[in-house]
Amino acid sequence: MDGELGDFLRSRRARIQPEEVGLPSYGRRRVPGLRREEVAQLAGVSVDYYVRLEQGRGPGDPSRTKSGGVSDAVLDAVARVLRLDEAEHAYLRAVARPRRAGSAPAASRVRPGVQLLLDGMDRNPAYVLDHRMDVLGWNALADALLDFSGPGSDERNIPRRVFLDPTARDLYPNWAAIAGQTVAHLRLQAGHHPGDAATGELVAELSRASEDFRRLWADHLVKPCDHGVKHLRHPVTGLLTLPYETLAIPGAPDQTIVAYTPDPGSETAERLALLGSWATSRAG
Repeated sequence: MDGELGDFLRSRRARIQPEEVGLPSYGRRRVPGLRREEVAQLAGVSVDYYVRLEQGRGPGDPSRTKSGGVSDAVLDAVARVLRLDEAEHAYLRAVARPRRAGSAPAASRVRPGVQLLLDGMDRNPAYVLDHRMDVLGWNALADALLDFSGPGSDERNIPRRVFLDPTARDLYPNWAAIAGQTVAHLRLQAGHHPGDAATGELVAELSRASEDFRRLWADHLVKPCDHGVKHLRHPVTGLLTLPYETLAIPGAPDQTIVAYTPDPGSETAERLALLGSWATSRAG
């Protein structure tokens, strides 16, 4: 994640044309979008300050907090100029003021009470992810749907499945959208956990193994996957339309429950019920 702040800022100013923010477009531009001095002008900071910020050097500027980090006022101004959305703004704050070294989260485990909660959701496939999108726990219906108990533990990771599993493009009819969402969420989480060596290793592994991942990672998109709809093509049930919600787990800030919530009485709900019966008979 070295140089992430500068790479992120450069990618975001490249999206904005001068005329969009009321500036005249003049002179030959070597790179697309706003120049550094234009961002500095619009944000109300010195050019030297902004250059140092983008280069990842400690800006010698009074607009810093007593602890030495970049102030909220400066980050808010830069976010406004670069038209960052809520997730991008939070990401900017995270990478501009990273946690101290050694603050990587501890190894993740699902509490017994959380597992009981999952098991009680017999009509809803549900599982627990950590910040690396490792799958930490699941219920029987999620296992029937996504086969979490089949592969080795190294493969119980959503980004690895999306980019390295040869069956992923069959499972996800709209694979390109799922791939983009996965990378955007992983980058968002990586920004909040800069001390986590395992996340860096995961990114390095996927960058080596997948050209698609490298291309998407270079886009510097950040977006949470907190709710939405996924389409899955299961070999037993066929196409499923699965709305999903994510829930934070109290006392485990880096864990979330992902629960698929098909409409009661819908074709997908009926197919999931059949899938559960099939899995139960198979296990028996």
